[in-house]
Amino acid sequence: MSEQAVQVRPDWRRGTVSGDVTLATFELGDPGNPTVLLVHGWPDTHHLWTHIAPRLAEKYHVVAYDCRGFGESDRPRTAGAYRLAELADDLFAVAEAVSPDAPVHVVGHDWGSVQAWEAVSRPRAHTRIASFVSVSGPNLDHLGHLLREGLTRPTPHRVRTIATQSLSSAYTGLFQLPLLPNVLLTALGNPRAWKQFLHTVEGTPPENVVVAGTLRRDMITGLALYRANIRQKLLRPEPRPTTVPVLQVVNERDIALRPAIYENTPTFAAKLWRRDTPTGHWLPYTHPDYLTETVLDFLAAQTGGDAPPTVERSRVFGEPKPLAGKLVVITGAGSGIGRETALLLAERGCELVLADRNLDTAAETEQACKVAGAVAHAYLLDVSDTDAFVSFAAAVREQHGVPDVVLNNAGIGLAGGALAATDEQVDRLLDVNLRGVITGSREFGRQMVERGVGGHIVNVSSAAAFTPSRSLGLYSASKAGVLLFSESLRAELAKHRIGVSAICPGIVDTNIVASTPIAGLDSASEQSQRDRLDRFYQRRGFTPDRVATEIVSAIEHNKAVVPVTPEAKVGYRIYRFAPWLSRIGARQKVTG
Repeated sequence: MSEQAVQVRPDWRRGTVSGDVTLATFELGDPGNPTVLLVHGWPDTHHLWTHIAPRLAEKYHVVAYDCRGFGESDRPRTAGAYRLAELADDLFAVAEAVSPDAPVHVVGHDWGSVQAWEAVSRPRAHTRIASFVSVSGPNLDHLGHLLREGLTRPTPHRVRTIATQSLSSAYTGLFQLPLLPNVLLTALGNPRAWKQFLHTVEGTPPENVVVAGTLRRDMITGLALYRANIRQKLLRPEPRPTTVPVLQVVNERDIALRPAIYENTPTFAAKLWRRDTPTGHWLPYTHPDYLTETVLDFLAAQTGGDAPPTVERSRVFGEPKPLAGKLVVITGAGSGIGRETALLLAERGCELVLADRNLDTAAETEQACKVAGAVAHAYLLDVSDTDAFVSFAAAVREQHGVPDVVLNNAGIGLAGGALAATDEQVDRLLDVNLRGVITGSREFGRQMVERGVGGHIVNVSSAAAFTPSRSLGLYSASKAGVLLFSESLRAELAKHRIGVSAICPGIVDTNIVASTPIAGLDSASEQSQRDRLDRFYQRRGFTPDRVATEIVSAIEHNKAVVPVTPEAKVGYRIYRFAPWLSRIGARQKVTG
């Protein structure tokens, strides 16, 4: 949000006064719109928001300021001037100056988020702050409380959290020393060196990093933030509750902050939402479009105005859970495994796009998810129609955004001998079971790669993929293709932090058996055989909700291959370690 990078309003403010400090303040957008206040951290200035402010300004009055000690603002010389209490006073002073009649929405990054936490934790903060988006900056009192709990009541998890965060925060100890950090930062304060440093540690595109001409001086002055606050807050924390709605964006690859340090935030934030993403510390530079969309979603839900298409996702963030707020696409969602997985994800706070070749059953799943408190949308889709699938993927992106999780679940059965099957049966089987999975994975995989913040693709295969059978050869071939395709795609997308899981159920009581054609039989014999198999699957009693549990676990833990039922687990190991046994079993006349 700089004069060089974006067009600043002619009447931009310079000189907001907070106590005896003057702060350089910058504005974009219509002052009649709700105000969004952007607060940067170390060693940045308002330039941090260069790629984000213009888009926010299309709907909001956007204000950024150089925090005390940075950029064009005053630089107090006393250490006490950089305590969080003083910084929170600055935030309130700017909010009062730029939006005297209405509370502002705050977005803070790094130390900007730390000082905003200080502000929203004050009594009656909600009268001046309407909402808060926290990015890569914890509440230091919360962190100190977590540290004290870990030391006084240690558990393996707490000890591990303290140890890993201590390693990540080792540089803050260095910053407490005299002279040495000044010398190091003098060298790092060269703009080219700083851009190269960010590129090396987090892959930040150098061309995205916008720095002020005061960078070297900002780095050294900003050391006062660490010296005035770290020891005080961690050794004598005073956590206070807040009623301000907070969205906590947790970057899983943050070089400075481990995700586990945010575990106690729900204790102190009454209205907390959380979004985890496999990104790094400098999200405003690495993925500005993603951060902008996330902020817009949250703001639209808070303001109640005209919302962008993806806004409903933010309404289901709810209590922080690993998958809360994720956008999930499910094919074959009208019944069975697809429906049960949708319901389970609805309980976890996901927004769901539900596709099925039967729109009525998809709508039933949609309604059930809404009853569970989720946002859901039903679509008609035959996954064997590649053109229709491509159009569907484009519509999802346009209407709801890039999905975080895709479950390619739609599938059909075909039993009987391979020689007896008709060409039409073979084509339909492969078009649905294999080509449909490939199309869904490719279309949504491309979207995830382009977005650049990871994701997860789940493809439903079968135990038949590794359990050869004389009466399921064609079905096994389609599902084996799904399994090997998924394993290969997992390797291809790993560098993009997109997980791929292949789910391999065994004998599960779904309606697929009742509709499975059996090649080589007349209609009466086919129906009799199908009824017999259906009764067997029902007696087996392994229900699709148990498969759904395994699917959600695979997403949360990024599992590669998941055999589900006991026979699937046994069959998977036999095929891997004693394939000759599988070949003997394949000769038996069993359809299951």
